[in-house]
Order: sequence, then structure tokens, then C-alpha cells
Amino acid sequence: MATAKKSAAAKPAAKKSAAKPAAAAKKTVAKKAAAKPVAKKAAAKPAAKATKAAGTRAPNPAFMKPLTPSQDLAAVIGSSPLPRTEVTKKVWDYIKKNNLQDPENKRNINADDKLKAVFGGKNQVSMFEMTKIISGHLK
Repeated sequence: MATAKKSAAAKPAAKKSAAKPAAAAKKTVAKKAAAKPVAKKAAAKPAAKATKAAGTRAPNPAFMKPLTPSQDLAAVIGSSPLPRTEVTKKVWDYIKKNNLQDPENKRNINADDKLKAVFGGKNQVSMFEMTKIISGHLK
């Protein structure tokens, strides 16, 4: 009986020692696999920086194309053709100069007589709706 106990105790010890090299082999494989993508990413970054200018990007030509405002909008910003970006700046300058932003909800614009014609007769318009309405006044 004493020999049966020794052989039973020897078997688990053999399994444990065999499991350690397998686990160590898996770790080294994982480390090697992780090392390869890092090297690829590091090599890709300088190429991306070379194609892109330092912190600048080209403006969208559609935004820079001068557009003629309608008569109603020309009463607010002037009649000369302007890019969309300048139209938006001038409309906001007009709104701030005449204090037309709603004091309770800053996202709403209260229309005066000139802006009421642009907004299609509405007394109050949200900022997001305003940009849609103004784009309809540009040709």
C-alpha cells in the first residue's frame, strides 16, 4: 500500500513540471507577437507625418467659393459676393452688435426687422435652423 501512495503523489508533480514549460512557451510567443505590430506602427507614423503639413489642413473649396447673397440677406451683410465662412461671420457680427441672442436660451436668435425678412417672417430661430435658412439665401 505504501508504494501505491507514492506513485499517486508522483503523478501530479510530473504534470506540474510539464505544464510550466508550456506556459513559458506561450508567454514568449505572446511577447513576440506583441512586439511585431508595435514596430509596424512606429514605422508608419513618420510616413503619415511626411504627407501632412505641420498642423494645417487645406480648406474645402466649396466653403471658399464666393456666393452672392439675396436682397434680404444683403441688407444685413452687404451685397458683395462672399464665401460661406465670411457670410456666417458677418451674420454673427450683426447679431452680437444688435444684441439679438435670446438671454435665456443662447441658442435662439431673436429677429429684428432685417433678420425677420431673412428668416421668412419668424420672430425667433435656433442657431442650427439659421444656418439652413441662410444657405437658401446664397446663390
